[in-house]
Amino acid sequence: MMNFQGQKVVVSGASRGIGKAISLEFLEQGATVIGVYAGNTAAAQSFISECERFDGRLQLHQCNVADADQVASFFNAVEKQFDYIDILINNAGIRRDKLLALMDQSSWQQVIDINLTGTFNMCRGAVLLMLKKKYGRIINITSPVATLGFAGQTNYGASKAGQIGLTRSLSKETARKKITVNCVSPGFIDTELIDDLTPEQVKAYKKSVPMRRFGTVAEVASAVLFLASKDAAYITGTVLDVNGGL
Repeated sequence: MMNFQGQKVVVSGASRGIGKAISLEFLEQGATVIGVYAGNTAAAQSFISECERFDGRLQLHQCNVADADQVASFFNAVEKQFDYIDILINNAGIRRDKLLALMDQSSWQQVIDINLTGTFNMCRGAVLLMLKKKYGRIINITSPVATLGFAGQTNYGASKAGQIGLTRSLSKETARKKITVNCVSPGFIDTELIDDLTPEQVKAYKKSVPMRRFGTVAEVASAVLFLASKDAAYITGTVLDVNGGL
């Protein structure tokens, strides 16, 4: 159990999968969650209905994290309402898998724009608000593909490796202001992001994991909340793997 009572948490990709699990855990621990979703209004409305018991501590905003103007407008609205934020979780991400020789330009650019440029846009907006308190926690959700590489994921791997580089550089810029910046790197997690895998692929991928199973969204959320806590004050610029030993 960790106490986030009264803290303001921004989560991108908040209405489904890992982002939803993270948002729920923060809400359970007393935080106010300002969630961002890309376009699935049905999932967003369902999540809001599910969270009625939290007495309005969940807000969801539609925002394309790859669009600098939309992100700037989002943070302007957050600043007007809350003045500052304590925590940012960059979870929004997409995959467009294809062998590099067959990959079209849009499949490359969309993944880079959402996964990497989106992380940059959200970090820039968050840091400016965190500096008001000289305190903050930023956690970027990356992937083992950043270092291991998977065939068909050159775009995804490049975007996730870029997140790690951004994290390590930004952590050095903000350390003296008591703003830590870290990554959590989930392996195969049972979410809709891997729904397109065939049964044969699922079997092969599970076999490649030493624990012989996929992880759960709750296990990822636990790692995120630790790095977001005050107990993690001396941890910055790191990557915490949650991958079953992959």
